[in-house]
Amino acid sequence: MKRLLISIICLLEVAIMKSSFASTTLAGKTTDRPNIIVILADDQGWGDLSINGNTALHTPNIDNLARSGVSFNRFFVSPVCSPTRAEFLTGRHHLRCGVYSTSAGGERINADEKLISEVFKRAGYRTAAFGKWHSGMQYPYHPNARGFDEFYGFCSGHWGNYFSPMLEHNGQITQGNGFIIDDFTEQALNYIEKHKHEPFFIYLPFNTPHSPMQVPDRWWNKFEEVKIPKGNDDNHTRAALAMCENIDWNVGRLLAKLDELKLANNTIVVYFSDNGPNGNRWNGGMRGIKGSTDEGGVRSPLFICWPAGIEAGTKIPQICSAMDLMPTLADMAGIKIANNKPLDGISLTPLLYENDDIWEDRILVQHWNNRLSVRTQQYRLDYSGNLYDMNNDPGQTKAINNLKPELTKTLQKTADDFRKNMLEKFGKKFDKRPFVIGHPDAKHTQIPARDGFEHGNIKRSNHYPNDSFFNNWTSIDDSITWNCEIGKTGTYKVELFYTCPTADVGSTIELSFNDNRLTAKIVEAHDPPLTGMEYDRFPRIESYVKDFKQTTLGNIELSKGRGTLILKALEIPGSQVMDFRLMLLTRID
Repeated sequence: MKRLLISIICLLEVAIMKSSFASTTLAGKTTDRPNIIVILADDQGWGDLSINGNTALHTPNIDNLARSGVSFNRFFVSPVCSPTRAEFLTGRHHLRCGVYSTSAGGERINADEKLISEVFKRAGYRTAAFGKWHSGMQYPYHPNARGFDEFYGFCSGHWGNYFSPMLEHNGQITQGNGFIIDDFTEQALNYIEKHKHEPFFIYLPFNTPHSPMQVPDRWWNKFEEVKIPKGNDDNHTRAALAMCENIDWNVGRLLAKLDELKLANNTIVVYFSDNGPNGNRWNGGMRGIKGSTDEGGVRSPLFICWPAGIEAGTKIPQICSAMDLMPTLADMAGIKIANNKPLDGISLTPLLYENDDIWEDRILVQHWNNRLSVRTQQYRLDYSGNLYDMNNDPGQTKAINNLKPELTKTLQKTADDFRKNMLEKFGKKFDKRPFVIGHPDAKHTQIPARDGFEHGNIKRSNHYPNDSFFNNWTSIDDSITWNCEIGKTGTYKVELFYTCPTADVGSTIELSFNDNRLTAKIVEAHDPPLTGMEYDRFPRIESYVKDFKQTTLGNIELSKGRGTLILKALEIPGSQVMDFRLMLLTRID
């Protein structure tokens, strides 16, 4: 009874504290609600920050964010990009959300999931995302369909050029301006300025230090001659550290803007990463990198700063998850989440306000590529069934199954239950979601090479599809197809992004869907070289890119329903048709 009474008192204290920072008026208008900025780094490990002990780089702005707010010492994410994004955006495990891969449609969050952006938008917030979305490109998966009023960036899993690349703005293709992280930050700064008098929710999913390892000279020059520990990829590590310092500089720009506009006191700033480091660099002695379910592959920094609401310098030792951020931020803002799906994450506000008497121990499961591990507050059972004491053996060097046989058995059952209840229920074999073209709520639909299937001689420019293109199109028997669904009957303007040498101009191509057809000719040469390598600080594994030309093919009538979109050549006067990157369909009726 005494513990129950204490718990009730603690909950009341949390509610009173929160109510002093968030209040609501009629008609859905909000007053005194905190602004929210969530910054997500891509492939930055826990150890890629000076505050965590890395002496090879200096990240003063992120460090200051941590010192001015709360640091979570045991915060866990998924081993790779899109699953972590799904868990943050929904508060639910990524497998429940339909996310089982990082490309080819497996990165899409199910359309019936409620995202954090929708929660804040319905509460009266202005919402924007600037950066790498990686949760679906076409409606109903596009960020503008998921509660974001504004989107500037790219929807794919990685991008091939970080200097003024082709991007999109609310579905329209546009040209980036300068180094991509600086550009995304500039967009956020402008948005903050524009909406400084109303509550805003800004999601900044940066795409570095993900490869390709490109970073401006200003940051690279510091690390070019830095000695890297033996056994690491020297220039890869140098570039990653330089990219992390560039992120830090941009975080500093954001914090300075909040100070300038006198918004800092009532703005919640969140900083974390989507997985472990994308290389074998210093990471606090933990085992595992990106893609691994070991500690080093899934432990991320997490800092939450809110001067008006959180005591500076607070440290949280309890294990937490990316799934906890949605309920936590809604709780901090005094917003109720109306969701018919149960959340897997839990609000961290009891920990933020030091009411951890009501906190219960929990178990987290990390999964990727048929490997999973189970984490308690002190122990981790790895994918091969070995148990480790993470307090005394963060490098997972000595299994203790024989010392903890009952615990090993319990956690193994947790792993087995997860495989049965999650892996067997969800996954690629159950993915029957089509790519939607012409969704009723969308004016523009991108149809990239990434989502297509090549037939005949046609080849993909790289094994990794996210920023690839199709080439070696040499026969009228070759084709590119997309299994899709037309969302709304209508007339669509078709624009093509291609390259073609002068000698090969003149091919006649046909775009068809069921009984509807559009025939057009490639009439203008455009033959730029492959690019990207001139900016790479370390050889990439992904595709190089080109400056693809945008041209209008004409209009096509499309009827609502499922089918196969087919692009093929009817006549090839030269040695090839073209290199194909993307089609953009715009409904014009």
